[in-house]
Amino acid sequence: MNRKDTFLVFGKPHFNQDEIDEIIDTIKSGWWGTGPKTEKFEWLFKEYIGSKYSLAVNSATSGLFLALKVLGISEGDEVITTPLTFCSTANVILHLGAKPVFADIESDSWNIDPIQIEKKITKKTKAILPVHLHGRPCKMDQIRAIAKKHKLYVVEDAAHATEAWFKKKKIGNISDITVFSFYVTKNIATGEGGMVTTNNRKWIEKMRVLSLHGLSRDAYKRYSVKEYVNYECMYPGYKFNMTDLTASLGIHQLSRVKKNFKIRGQLWDLYNKEFEDCPLLSVPKNEDNDTVHARHIYAILLKLELIKVSRDKCISLLIREKIGSGVHFTPVHLHHYYKKTFGYRKGDYPNAEFIGERVISLPFGANLKVKDIKRVAETVKKLLHQNSIQ
Repeated sequence: MNRKDTFLVFGKPHFNQDEIDEIIDTIKSGWWGTGPKTEKFEWLFKEYIGSKYSLAVNSATSGLFLALKVLGISEGDEVITTPLTFCSTANVILHLGAKPVFADIESDSWNIDPIQIEKKITKKTKAILPVHLHGRPCKMDQIRAIAKKHKLYVVEDAAHATEAWFKKKKIGNISDITVFSFYVTKNIATGEGGMVTTNNRKWIEKMRVLSLHGLSRDAYKRYSVKEYVNYECMYPGYKFNMTDLTASLGIHQLSRVKKNFKIRGQLWDLYNKEFEDCPLLSVPKNEDNDTVHARHIYAILLKLELIKVSRDKCISLLIREKIGSGVHFTPVHLHHYYKKTFGYRKGDYPNAEFIGERVISLPFGANLKVKDIKRVAETVKKLLHQNSIQ
């Protein structure tokens, strides 16, 4: 089949025989739940990040919930976060009975603006939850300084930022707690799954217990010992644990993360080069010299004032050309629940709304080839020029 006849799926996972062999080995082992391979994945990941502790969970959403839970976030509290994120970032705050408070983003980085964070702090504020959008690190030095000044916790949503660094510090080893995602579209993909990192032993131990029904010993510990040891329910916990089937994928995805990161960097640069001569869109801002962008999502901004169709129509036109794309993200405050519950309306967070209305995430990943990137770029430019206001 001609490659141009192939639909380019957005966020298609990249894997090889190692993952298949590991999955088969896990199936044959008879241990499919949380066990030795989950422990191995946790150990490998904390070594990669440089943190003291890690906890594998079934999603980054679960990880964020546990992080806020062990920090004591509860009813009546406020947590400041960005409106330009996936809704789960704000949802977990609500699940704890607290209130998400949005601070607008910087227009160039698309990340939460530290100046706006400080404006939103009240006596009810207990934590700041920055999101490293698309893999670009937030200004963690400024955010941490604000948190220290006001005695607030910092929990990082690093769902996009496994490979990221900020000022020679690895994301995941900077703040109180950091949470990563291994959803199917992520740079490390296990279908579903996530990881929590921290340097606080008390917090990780409590999160571990809470992640599996609140039991004092998980099933692997209960059934793999030589002598039976009873267990107790220490807290009314949850079912947030990762399984060995999931960890089997993660072990090998992590082993190739550096190699894949190099490939992603080359494809990222190629997109930038291909779009140099296109006045109808803008490309992501260059990363600062003291940061490392994780290169998770490559997103362009359409210059809507120069074209005749909406962003959503452009995505539909790309689909007709067999090119998948996405929107990362529609600002949370414009979703139905948040408008209805909190009375948000358009104009509340202008920078987030500007980006949210114009952004398109293009196919991107280590499984793509140079010809794929060029095909996408050529198609995008063709469609925009066909619909330009001339």
